[in-house]
Amino acid sequence: MNENGKGQLQYFEEVKEELNKKKEDDGDILETILSHVGEMGRYQKWLFVGMMPFGLFFAYVYFVQMFIAATPQRHWCTVPELQHLHWELRRNLSVPAATAVGDPWDKCSTFNANWSQVLENMAPPALNSTVPCQYGWEFELSDIPYHTVVSERGWVCQNAGFGPIAQSVFFAGSFVGGLFFGWLADTFGRVPALVGSNIIGCVGGVASVFTTGLWDFAFCRFLVGMAYDSCFMMMYILVLEYVGPRHRTWVANMSIALFFGSGCLMLPWLALWIADWRQLVLVTSLPMLVVLAAPFLVPESARWLSSRGRINRAVDVLKRFERVNGTKIPQDVLDEFVVSSRQTRQTNESLASVFKSSPLRNAMIFMVIVYMACAVIFDGLVRMSEGLGLDFFITFTLTSATEIPSVTLLALVLDRWGRRVLTCGPMAIAGVLSLIAAFVPKGIPQVSLAIMARFCINMSYNAAIQWSTELLPTGVRASGTSLIHVSGYIATVVSPFIVYSERLWSSLPLLLLGVTALVAASIGVLLPETMGRPMPQSIADGERLVREHSLCGKPEEVDAEEWKNKENSLIT
Repeated sequence: MNENGKGQLQYFEEVKEELNKKKEDDGDILETILSHVGEMGRYQKWLFVGMMPFGLFFAYVYFVQMFIAATPQRHWCTVPELQHLHWELRRNLSVPAATAVGDPWDKCSTFNANWSQVLENMAPPALNSTVPCQYGWEFELSDIPYHTVVSERGWVCQNAGFGPIAQSVFFAGSFVGGLFFGWLADTFGRVPALVGSNIIGCVGGVASVFTTGLWDFAFCRFLVGMAYDSCFMMMYILVLEYVGPRHRTWVANMSIALFFGSGCLMLPWLALWIADWRQLVLVTSLPMLVVLAAPFLVPESARWLSSRGRINRAVDVLKRFERVNGTKIPQDVLDEFVVSSRQTRQTNESLASVFKSSPLRNAMIFMVIVYMACAVIFDGLVRMSEGLGLDFFITFTLTSATEIPSVTLLALVLDRWGRRVLTCGPMAIAGVLSLIAAFVPKGIPQVSLAIMARFCINMSYNAAIQWSTELLPTGVRASGTSLIHVSGYIATVVSPFIVYSERLWSSLPLLLLGVTALVAASIGVLLPETMGRPMPQSIADGERLVREHSLCGKPEEVDAEEWKNKENSLIT
C-alpha cells in the first residue's frame, strides 16, 4: 500500500491515467492554437477555395483517359479500292456478317475478294472467304463523335489490348508516384510534393499530345499517373491539418463532393464540346501549372514543421494566420507550443516506424484492406455502368451524379455517427445491393440497384479517405496515406478483370463485388474510431489511439517498476 493507503494496482492505474492525460494535453496544443487563431477563419476559407482547382485536376487526371482512349463500337476494315464510295456503301460491300451475337457485322475481317469485280457488280462477293484487316479500320463515330487515340491508331481487334495496357501503365505510375510524393511530403514538406505532383502531371499530359505509338503514349500516361492522387491529396492533407476538429469533416468531404464531383460532371461535356482528344488533354493538363503559385499562397503544415524541429518557421506560419484571420494567440500558449514541439521532435519517425509498431501495423493492414475494397468496388461499378443502355457520355454523367449527394450526406452525418459506422455500414449495404443485383433481371432493376450501390460506396470511399488521414501520426501522415492510396491503385488493376468475368457468368462480377464489400466491412470494424479526437502527432499518440479506441483494443500493460519510473518522471 502507498502513503494514501491505496492498493498498488489502483495506484498504478491512477498514475497511468495522469500520464495519459498529460500526453493528450500535449497532443492538443495545436488544437488549442487553432481555437485561438480561428478554427475556420478567413485564411482557412481561402485554403478551402484553393482546393477547387486541385479537385478538378484530381478528376481529370483519373478519368480523362476514358475519353481520349474511348473505343467507337462501330468500325470495320478499310478497303483502299472502295474509298471513293459513300461510307455506308463501302461497309455493305466489304464487311461480312458478324458471327458474334449482338454485332451486325464483322469488325475485324473483310472479304478476300477481287475488288474490281465487286465494283463492277456493286454487290458483295459470292465467296464468303475472309481475311483480317490489312489496311486499318474505318470508324462511324456515332457513339464517340470524335477521333480518339484508339480510332486514330487502330487499337481494335488484334490491337484491342493496347488501351488496357496504357491504362495499366497509368496505374503503375500511380503506384510509383504515390510512394514517391508521399515520401517527399513527409521529408521535404507538403507544398513541394503538391507542386511536384502537379507539374509532372502537366508534363505527362502535354507530352501525350506529341506521341505516335503505344509505348511513348504509355510512358506519358505513366507520368500522368504519378500525379494521381497526390495532385489533390497533398492539398487535402494540408488543409485538414489547419482546420479545427468541428470543421474537419465538412471541409474534407465537401471539397471532394464539390470539386472532384464537379470535375466528373464537367468532363464528358467538355470532351463533347472540344471534340478533339489532343485539345482535351491540353485543356485539362495546362491549368495544372497554377500550382506554381502555391509556394506563395499556401502555408506549409505547422504540424509537419514542428515534427521536423523547424519550430521558428512553424511559429511564423501561425503568425501569418493571426494576421490574415485578425486573431491573436496568447503568448503562453505559443510558448507551450514551442516547448512541446522541442520535446516531441520526430526526426527519426518514418513509415518503417509504423510497421515496427504492432498496433499501428495492424491498423495500417486493416485500412489497406478497406481502401482496396472501396477502390475496386468504385471502379468496378464505374466500368459496369455502361449496362444502363445509354450513350457513353450520359452513362458517365449519371454514375458521377451520385458523387455530390452521397458525399454531402456523408458530411452531414460523419461527425454524428463516426468514421467506422460510415465506412463499414454503407460498404456492407453496397455489398448486399450488389448481391441482390446479381440475381435480378438486366435493365432497370439491376441498374437501379447498381446506382444505389455506387451511392453507398461513394460514402465509404470518402469516409475512408478522411479516416486514414486522421489515423496516422503527423510525421508519417503523407507517406502513410499515400501507401494506403497506392494499395487502391493496385486493387483497381483487378477491376477490369472482374467486369470481364461476365463472359463466364453474367452474375459473377456483381457477386465478386458484393462478397468483397462484405468481407472488407467486417474487417473495417476492427479499426479505431477517430471522430472528435486530435490527430496523432507521434507514433506513441497513434499507438494510444489504436489501443484505447478500437473495439478489440487493450490498454498498454506496464510492470510495477516501469510505472514507478513514470511516476517519478511525472512528479519531476
